[in-house]
Amino acid sequence: MDSTFSTSEIDKPRSNCAIVGVYGNNEAAKLVYLSLYALQHRGQESSGIAASDDETLHRHAGMGLVTNVFSNEKVFESLPGRIAIGHNRYSTTGSTMLQNAQPFLVHFKHGSMAISHNGNFVNARTLRKQLEDEGSIFQTTSDTEIILHLMAKSQAGDIVGRIKDAFNQLKGAYSLVILTRRKLIAVRDPRGWRPLNIGRKRNTWLVASETCAFDLLDAKYVREVEPGEVVVFDEHGERSDFLEEKAPRAACVFEFVYFSRPDSKIFDENVDRARRRLGKNLANEHPVEAEMVIAVPDSSNTAALGYARNSGIKYEIGLIRNHYIGRTFIHPDQSVRDFNVRIKFNPVQGVLNGRRIIVVEDSIVRGTTLKNLVRLLRKAGAKEVHVRISSPPIVSPCYYGMDFPTKKELIAANRSLEEIKTYLEVDSLKYLSLEGLLKSVPHEKGGYCTACFTGEYPIVPEDMMDKFANERRNGHVGAHSMPAAASHVPEHAKKPETA
Repeated sequence: MDSTFSTSEIDKPRSNCAIVGVYGNNEAAKLVYLSLYALQHRGQESSGIAASDDETLHRHAGMGLVTNVFSNEKVFESLPGRIAIGHNRYSTTGSTMLQNAQPFLVHFKHGSMAISHNGNFVNARTLRKQLEDEGSIFQTTSDTEIILHLMAKSQAGDIVGRIKDAFNQLKGAYSLVILTRRKLIAVRDPRGWRPLNIGRKRNTWLVASETCAFDLLDAKYVREVEPGEVVVFDEHGERSDFLEEKAPRAACVFEFVYFSRPDSKIFDENVDRARRRLGKNLANEHPVEAEMVIAVPDSSNTAALGYARNSGIKYEIGLIRNHYIGRTFIHPDQSVRDFNVRIKFNPVQGVLNGRRIIVVEDSIVRGTTLKNLVRLLRKAGAKEVHVRISSPPIVSPCYYGMDFPTKKELIAANRSLEEIKTYLEVDSLKYLSLEGLLKSVPHEKGGYCTACFTGEYPIVPEDMMDKFANERRNGHVGAHSMPAAASHVPEHAKKPETA
């Protein structure tokens, strides 16, 4: 029968979104399209572009991949102008439907404006109810629309003032690009959760979630948008302002572990370099005798190379990944066990047969995919299977723009290391320590959010506040049980206090 992957079949954290902006190019919409193509890994549910011809804003968006939404080149005739923004969406807050596809384009008393947003607001529910009580009418279920309503209500005299008014009220993780008739504006939250970068090609300015978008356009990386920064690109050039809120940096460390492409630079660091350090530190912490190291492709390839380098064990390609799987396909007889893994991965039997192997994986969420993958490796003749994870155990969900399962579905939140090892049917299982993870990433600019590994949230979200408030009212929990706010910097990276 015709079937779609169910939520239970998805055993990886789901990517957040990609945002792109281009200023000062007669083919701005096409440059945005190419950038979105390079950032397809950050969102596959919808794609869209908005462009300005200096007088009017135009928009085209649809469900599906970038190449499907923009399959007809004539679409670009409806997106004229020298300024454009774009968005690839994976839904976190808000359901999957066309009206939630971004960029959003609105017309209000200050003129026309389009917006693309990556991240999540932890106080969205409260603000939305407040705005609805005051008469606001929402057209979508996305928390991004809240930004537009708050900006529309602002009495500030210019757009930067309206942005500041809106984000004085919003709390959470966000990187966004805003398009007006004659401006491109980039905004990043004060903690710098989500990556956002500035590039340039001659007189063209570019903004993108990851720098691999610049590479495709042969543009040069300039710098990252700083936490809390509002960058305006217009006829006067580039200029910066800052939001009023100040906070310790809490960049999402999981971007280095899994989400970002290894050829990108995020948080002013090459992902490949950080990911290799993850593998090297994993090898230092958890060596094991074996004849080869293999990766679970593709996100674990670089960490596996790092592990092989420091362990002195050769790296081999033991799994081949099928990159051309659609979201919908025809299932065979359901008695074909592990079908959803088989359609994605195939073991290289000649490499694996009779050998002791180390499998490097970036993370474990539910564990179902890895369990079935181990069975495939055993069937291909692997003599021993030792699993090494290049991140700590995921024990808590993310509220900042990444879609992890609930705590009850996270295998590490509910089972011991030995129980997970038994469930996976492996000869050994080890995770990288939190210290090893933090030693692998740069700290010159501050700390990282590690909430998914520690349960310590830099900003406690509404849902958790409600839960703990109810428990306290019922006498089930003390104040000490509230998750701590944290932005982790390892001890060796902390600067001494000054008077």
